[in-house]
Amino acid sequence: MARIELYTTDWCGYCTRAKQLLRAKGVEYDEIDVTEDTEQEAMMRVRSSRRTVPQIFIDGAHVGGFAAAPGRGSRADRIRCGRGRAIGDLEHGHGHPAARR
Repeated sequence: MARIELYTTDWCGYCTRAKQLLRAKGVEYDEIDVTEDTEQEAMMRVRSSRRTVPQIFIDGAHVGGFAAAPGRGSRADRIRCGRGRAIGDLEHGHGHPAARR
């Protein structure tokens, strides 16, 4: 199963939406709240070269922000989540078009 890391803040609407989407798909993720953690925020900036949240990493690879969240037709949909299915398959039954690329 792919390891998903999600950098968030407690005031970010896109972070909330990304978490809701992942939970709705039954995808486990590690949330790293950088609201008051300047050390983790600095690490996020180094890893992603971005200052905004959310930032999503799958198996250590940066895939982007909310627009890259699994289930939004992004390359993250092709990441395998177990049982040979892509994350994008979870919501769309037999496969989201992005999952077949």
